[in-house]
Amino acid sequence: MSILKRGLKGAPVKRLQAKLGVTADGDFGPGTEKALKEWQAANGLAADGIAGPDTFAAIGLPELILLRKGSRGAQVKKLQEGLGIGADGIFGTGTAKSVAEFQAKNGLEADGMAGPTTLSKLTTFADVVTEKVVEMAAVQPDEEHFEAEPLPELDGVEVVASAEAEKAEPPKSAWGKVKGWFS
Repeated sequence: MSILKRGLKGAPVKRLQAKLGVTADGDFGPGTEKALKEWQAANGLAADGIAGPDTFAAIGLPELILLRKGSRGAQVKKLQEGLGIGADGIFGTGTAKSVAEFQAKNGLEADGMAGPTTLSKLTTFADVVTEKVVEMAAVQPDEEHFEAEPLPELDGVEVVASAEAEKAEPPKSAWGKVKGWFS
């Protein structure tokens, strides 16, 4: 799943910091973690200091929702309901296959990951992920300076393996501008 936690740097971190009202420098340090824990506790979420899809939805950053193998929670369940498959809130191989099939049927890149473009095609996300949100998911001019690493393979909030390096084309979304998964 695509999460933000202490030690990461990049465009998504900067966006989260701006929402939290802390210095938006793109470096997820102890101040960001503390502010996030406080925000999560005040808003009925697990106050673990880790921002994932459920936190992004609650805080108003739907452009950062990226559901993929290893993701868990209410947003995954909502995705599964929209796909018409068993909704257990755990994004496994079956969900990835269903997402890829949905993407292929809708003329999208069939990568099995559900980001804003895919979510915007599902009625279960129609109230949250609009065309404006899809536009906001793109790397913004003030985010181009951030370095990037390929997304790792995750299990919940734990990195379990390094992902293969992606092609050397410019990142299409803010998630392409994250560094620190393996440092």
